[in-house]
Amino acid sequence: MNTPLRRVGLAMLAMVALLLANATYIQVVDADDYRDDPRNQRVLLEEYSRQRGQIIARDGKILAHSRATGGRYEYQRRYPNGPMFAPVTGYYSLRYGSGGMEHAENEILAGNDPRLLVRRLSDMFTGRDPRGGHVRLTIDPRAQEAAYRAMVERGHRGAVVALRPDTGEILAMVSVPSYDPNQLASHDGRKQERAWIRWNCDPDSDSGCREHGNPMRNRAIQEFYPPGSTFKLVVAAAALENGATKDTKVESAASVVLPGTRTSLSNFAGTPCPGSTLEAALAHSCNTAFSKLAAELGADKLRETAENFGIGIDDLEIPMSVVPSHLGELASDAELYQAAIGQRDVRLTPLQDALLSATIANRGMAMRPQLVRELLAPALSSLDEFEPEELTGEPALSAENAEVLRDMMIKSEQNTRGAGAYSHLKIASKTGTAEHGARPKETPPHAWYTAFAPYDDPKVAVAVIVESGGKHGDLAATGGALASEIGRITMAAVLEGDQ
Repeated sequence: MNTPLRRVGLAMLAMVALLLANATYIQVVDADDYRDDPRNQRVLLEEYSRQRGQIIARDGKILAHSRATGGRYEYQRRYPNGPMFAPVTGYYSLRYGSGGMEHAENEILAGNDPRLLVRRLSDMFTGRDPRGGHVRLTIDPRAQEAAYRAMVERGHRGAVVALRPDTGEILAMVSVPSYDPNQLASHDGRKQERAWIRWNCDPDSDSGCREHGNPMRNRAIQEFYPPGSTFKLVVAAAALENGATKDTKVESAASVVLPGTRTSLSNFAGTPCPGSTLEAALAHSCNTAFSKLAAELGADKLRETAENFGIGIDDLEIPMSVVPSHLGELASDAELYQAAIGQRDVRLTPLQDALLSATIANRGMAMRPQLVRELLAPALSSLDEFEPEELTGEPALSAENAEVLRDMMIKSEQNTRGAGAYSHLKIASKTGTAEHGARPKETPPHAWYTAFAPYDDPKVAVAVIVESGGKHGDLAATGGALASEIGRITMAAVLEGDQ
């Protein structure tokens, strides 16, 4: 072979090798990127040619399903009672992808989970239409509806979370205002876009959208707030674990001065505490008592107890991701004074606040929260079932001290205002009123309520936050006045369903 032909042959071999290398890179290395690219119409057509699995509640109620369209995209997602369950189901959209449980359990719902491999192979050989698996949630529709309607009918913004104390199952997770995922599931691109823009604009920079209140933000797990006096449960637990009793003497003065400053910290209404014991301080939510108590305990002991309640966990998934709650630096006694009453840098999600009551109700042990009760194959056979799991492996307080704190919470509930306080509910609770914003004295406070019932055989724990003084932005709003009724309504719905 002469030299020119040899060079041409080598060049052709090099080009073939480069083509093979490029094809291999695209099909192997970059395969996931091309598959996940929203511009890839083949992937979209394949997804929408397969019947996506259902999301169902614990009692079998359908929360999300797919229906045939007869169009180019063969199936469309539907959400009965969409806004009520949107914080749980999330959305599934041609243009905007997925969120909530639709995203967290996409592999099962789309039929791509390895546990469905046998089903997929069977579909291939039999010609049967491929279908996704189903997700059964822990949600109790009665509790979800009761909490949602209670918030909406009163015109409040905020969140409600209800848990089973002994298992961590989430019975209700409400975020208000909410949105309708059906509009994002539409096959009309303009309709999807209008809904997305309306629900995702920045209320702080666009006065035209403030009324919507960022409804796609799940306030129950994606927002954290100063918890106000509900955090006194953590301080009380730390004190009991470090030798205090319900009869331990505490500060009862109307106000105290923050160490190293000239700033005063006062009780609600600026009055002395009607008692000088730890039990009385919790029953009447005395700020001065808990501020001094936290400083006496010190940052390390307070933080240790808080961590065993779950505060500070940065990788919690239910399976949707939960933003971490935290205490802040606690670098000085002045910070401890303020942190003790749920202010300064303390921030809790509503889910974490519900965990405070649930942990006390469960004899001091926090259980890992979970939204998924069971994963099901398309034919409804079980693929995986929920098993209760301890959250940290260490109790936040002993069973004996949990009983003491429970009794203190019963006395707190006896001093709590608000409707829905029926004697048959047997509630143990703690309220909270939390200042926030750049001008806290001029900004309506957040109103909190965390509780469990029945206190002698706990079946449900709850946390409620009503943002910024409720519908009317009341500067004198309290957890007892605004949030307690919603919490009681939610717990009553759970307990009535158990009968």
